[in-house]
Amino acid sequence: MAEETATTTRIDMLNDIDLDATLRFGSREMTLEEVLNLGPGSVIELDRHISEPVDLVVGDRIVARGEVVVMSGNFALRVTEVAAPQLRLESIRCFL
Repeated sequence: MAEETATTTRIDMLNDIDLDATLRFGSREMTLEEVLNLGPGSVIELDRHISEPVDLVVGDRIVARGEVVVMSGNFALRVTEVAAPQLRLESIRCFL
């Protein structure tokens, strides 16, 4: 019981850490030539279908998935799946 309380206290200390979160819509490998040829109006096709969920990435880990929505004129994520708490916690290792 005391060990569990100590662990909870240590985790609580991390609650105020700011983390960068990124939405990943998909990916694509490109040659340097293709990147250099990009310009206004260029379209890059990704490897994910529009109906597939978008990944919420913190550090190098996917911590949740969901669908893109618009709120007050901004893009937002409606979360439909969440990774297990341990996996979410592991995502901050690269920041500590």
